[in-house]
Amino acid sequence: MTAPLTPPPPVAGTPTALQSRQRWLFLLTLMVGTMASVMSSTIINVAIPGMSEYFALGQERAQWATSSFMLAMTVSMLTTPWLLGRYGWRATYLGTMALLLAGGVVGGLAEDFNVVLAARVAEGLAAGVVQPIPAILIMRTFQPYEQGKATGLFTMGVVLAPALGPSIGGVLLDFWGWRSIFFMVVPLCVLAFALSLRCVPNLTPDGARPGQGGAGAPLDWRGLALAGLGTLALLHGMVGLHGGQTAQAALLIGAAVVLWAGFLLWQQRQRQRGGTPLLNLAVFQHRTFALGCVVAFIYGAALFGSTYLLPVYMMLGLGLSPTHVGTVLLPAGLVLAAVIPIGGRQADRRPPGQLIMLGLLLLGLSFAMMPMLGLGSGVVALGALTLLGRIGLGFILPALNLGAMRALDKPQIPQGASVINFVRMLGGAIGVSLCGILLEWRALARGQSLTAPTHTLDRLRAFDDVFLVLAALCVCAMLAAWRMRTPTARA
Repeated sequence: MTAPLTPPPPVAGTPTALQSRQRWLFLLTLMVGTMASVMSSTIINVAIPGMSEYFALGQERAQWATSSFMLAMTVSMLTTPWLLGRYGWRATYLGTMALLLAGGVVGGLAEDFNVVLAARVAEGLAAGVVQPIPAILIMRTFQPYEQGKATGLFTMGVVLAPALGPSIGGVLLDFWGWRSIFFMVVPLCVLAFALSLRCVPNLTPDGARPGQGGAGAPLDWRGLALAGLGTLALLHGMVGLHGGQTAQAALLIGAAVVLWAGFLLWQQRQRQRGGTPLLNLAVFQHRTFALGCVVAFIYGAALFGSTYLLPVYMMLGLGLSPTHVGTVLLPAGLVLAAVIPIGGRQADRRPPGQLIMLGLLLLGLSFAMMPMLGLGSGVVALGALTLLGRIGLGFILPALNLGAMRALDKPQIPQGASVINFVRMLGGAIGVSLCGILLEWRALARGQSLTAPTHTLDRLRAFDDVFLVLAALCVCAMLAAWRMRTPTARA
């Protein structure tokens, strides 16, 4: 085990010099906003069947309520370092909360599904910018010996959102319909907005005033467009594969490969010219960070794919009501919130790769054992398997970011946080689409329709096939985590 090095004394006026109470209040404020963004990401899943019925949508189109959010969130993560350098902690955070609030209100009042999609894109843009910020704060302002503790406590608060969200959302859905799901983010956004005015400093991560210290470089709009179009083409291509449009799908996936290749080449060119690339490829020179990104990508596909799949499985596969869905997910979420601080403290004491492997093993086992359930299975057995997976997440979540970013130099941390969150969400966006496509494909192969009112064993087995794919993804992520080494902490 490698003990973290003690950093040099902080320089007055920098974020590192914040008093202990200031740092924790800052982190608390970020936790509230991140809870709102996470809730907007996950809680929509319980509303998909209701929205599908209201707007007369097929499963493929309804899935875009989730996929559009993931797409916007994934791409906008690349802008976080630039926004923080240009506008500082406070203005960036306030802007994301205002956009998230607007998306929730507009989505809840929408009478057209296209407006719902626009609101989901707005929410995704806000969520993407805000989610790398806590990791940047923790790595830049907290001492190495307290980073695991800070990560664990912060993540414990954040996971309460998806833990409580489905339970509260299920009740709201039963009484007031799918629109109420959008309005759940409103009180959290208002609270985050109020707290940020008092607790978030008007500084950049480097301790400079916004717009100073070399932060005047323009945003790399060309790189952002290439990344966005590449991700969009990829997702559309995957949907086309399911719809039997093989030629169109091949064209779109080929275009995605070309666009992403162009994006990487452009980022390298920007770096060589001394510009400000959205994705600084220099961070991948650190072996541990590069392997952490591989784990993050595969794990993101499994995690977000299952987050989309589980509520749909319970309602369309097992025939449970939204209230029952919340009843099953609530205990698992509360256990996750309890395990995460333990995982955070262990990340300060043990090689993160070990914790990540343990977590992935438990998560993969929960997926692999889902086919053991049948139509007559009770909520206790379902809850036990969900609980097992959430315990695994409790070890993965704190260890992954810390294990990967401790290999970076401090000036690289904003880029590193943005990149690892980006690849995780890119994997998540692909995972959600992949689960939707595989589910439709396996259901049709078994002669089943997901929209039929009857619940059959053959339809349930279609879900089982997808869970086994998710288990295989966890095994792949374990292979990358096995190769991670504990880096020497950098001052």
